[in-house]
Amino acid sequence: MSMKKTDLARRLEQKLEGARKGASVPGRFAATALPDRREQRRIDAAAGLVPFACKLPAELTDTLRERAAAHDGGINGLVAELLRRALAA
Repeated sequence: MSMKKTDLARRLEQKLEGARKGASVPGRFAATALPDRREQRRIDAAAGLVPFACKLPAELTDTLRERAAAHDGGINGLVAELLRRALAA
């Protein structure tokens, strides 16, 4: 069965779009070589880290981001430290 010219063009566009979305960022644009998501999950699991999501007020998250910029562990380390302090008290 032959396809119309517009159908062929649309298929080609979908194919190119899929290839573009699946491609990783070239090394020259990435600051460091980061592991993919699956590998990052393995690394986190080996370190005993568990993903934990919650909803917080916007002003609290702004304060956390400001403090995390100066914290050596980033936002994850800062939140862990603050939770440990709060639960110990």
